[in-house]
Amino acid sequence: MANLGTRIYTRFKGRLVGKDADGRSYYEARTANRTGGGLKRHERWVIYHKGEDASVVPPEWWGWLHHVDEAPLPESARQPWQIPYTGNLTGTVDAYRPPGSDYRGGRRAPSTSDYEAWLPEG
Repeated sequence: MANLGTRIYTRFKGRLVGKDADGRSYYEARTANRTGGGLKRHERWVIYHKGEDASVVPPEWWGWLHHVDEAPLPESARQPWQIPYTGNLTGTVDAYRPPGSDYRGGRRAPSTSDYEAWLPEG
């Protein structure tokens, strides 16, 4: 969700390049106005949905946003083995919680290895 300043800037300076599968809009400045890598480049930005963070940008758009690719990877170029992208789930109810985690009861199987803890002499 863009604030008022971003919406005004986007309206007057931006050109819509495309949208990803989740409906986020990707823009590029109409004129080259940023210097990066010794070149004048077009500024690029994304308008997120309310409450999203930057980890939700799919890889095909991430490369374009960071000037790695000249154009975003089209859906037709995706390989069959590629799974759909999901953002960083840390801090959400869907985050990975391994066995022994406090969120899963805090109990884990006892160690069966030959590990011996180090104790200082003395």
